[in-house]
Amino acid sequence: MRVLVQVKSGKVNSGLIRDLVGTVEGEKAAMGVFITLESPTSEMKIASLKAGFYHSPGWNRDFPRIQILTIEELLHGAEVKMPPQFGTFKQAQKVGKQAEAEQEELGFG
Repeated sequence: MRVLVQVKSGKVNSGLIRDLVGTVEGEKAAMGVFITLESPTSEMKIASLKAGFYHSPGWNRDFPRIQILTIEELLHGAEVKMPPQFGTFKQAQKVGKQAEAEQEELGFG
């Protein structure tokens, strides 16, 4: 799953969110995150809601496709709402030297 992040300071507006939506679609990313120093405008919030949701088939849940977070929110513990990236599958055990030697003896090496 690919998530694009855009960081802006200074004057922000809904056009920046629409640009992010276009980039997410063009890059075939699942989601986009807009991080800003300024509080988002109501038009920015509406533009992000219009982008819809990303449905995670592995978790069978929907996540906002475009999310807006301020630096202040992040400093107070806010997080991007997205599917967990770790712990969904068991990792295979590492093959040690002993197992490699056994395979060579059987003619598989």
